[in-house]
Formats: sequence, structure tokens, C-alpha cells
Amino acid sequence: MLELAILGFLYDTPLHGYELRKRIAALTGHVKPVAESTLYPAIKRLEKAGLLDRATEPGSVAAPRHVLSLTEAGRRELHRRLAEPDPRDISDENRWFTVLAFLRHLDDAAAQAGVLRRRLAFLEEPASFFYDGDRPLRAEELDDPFRRGVLTIARATSRAELTWLRETIASLGG
Repeated sequence: MLELAILGFLYDTPLHGYELRKRIAALTGHVKPVAESTLYPAIKRLEKAGLLDRATEPGSVAAPRHVLSLTEAGRRELHRRLAEPDPRDISDENRWFTVLAFLRHLDDAAAQAGVLRRRLAFLEEPASFFYDGDRPLRAEELDDPFRRGVLTIARATSRAELTWLRETIASLGG
């Protein structure tokens, strides 16, 4: 998820590490804060793999700063990751939002629709947070108001996403 976010933000424009960290935190920080000890090793891995370039620019007030940009190989890697997301990128809501935030960079509407169809198929599978044996429980079957709340909120969110997915897939011609 972190590497995808780095590639996605740098697709738009070169950024220095601090600005990149702020943008990633705005996208995912409410779920998982981005620590420097996590971000900078990920940047180094991507740079070593030839997906990022680093240039030094004079600082406006302080020391020079390192500006990161995507290489052509980095652009191709972003397209690959968007076109073929890992199954966890489809099933995990937070990872899904990261894919969704950058799916516009995938230039092929049919490929975009294909990714959305995968999420749609996942959401259409019967599921619950609570089970009676192998049978998923519905909110109406629970006496616990808090667990019922979890399922009620999740159902409303899923319905909204299902509607959006179907409309967007149709608008992409798929």
C-alpha cells in the first residue's frame, strides 16, 4: 500500500520526502500513520529498483532538499500494480482506497472497469463480521446493539459503494 501511494503521488509531480509524507498521511494516516522509519526505506527500495530518481535542489531557507520523481520504469510499475492489484488490495478497504485514489492513472477504461468489477464481485459475496457456525449473521438477528450497529453501518457503506461501482463501471463502458 505504501509503495503504491508513493508511485501514485509521484506520477503527478516530483515531490520532496516531507511533502510526499504529508500527502500519504492525508490519504492513509487516519488508519495507519506514516512514520519516517517506514517511508524512507520504502523510497530507498523503489529507488534501488530503478522506479524513482532523486535530485538535489537548493533549499529555500535551510539545507538542500531531495526531490523524488518517477522514472519511466516507475510509471510502468504503477500501471502494472493498478491493472493487476493484489487480492488484498481488492478485499481490504484501506488498501482498496489507495488503489482507487490512483486508478485514474490507468489510461485504459476497460482495465479500470476490470479492477472495479473485481471489487464489485468481492462485495457481492455474502459476508459478515459475525457468524453462527458458517452462516453469516445479519444485523436484524443480533440482540447486541453495538454489533448490530457494526453490521448496520457496514451494510449502508457497502450499498453506497455497490451503487457507485455499478454506475462507474457502466460509465466506463464495461
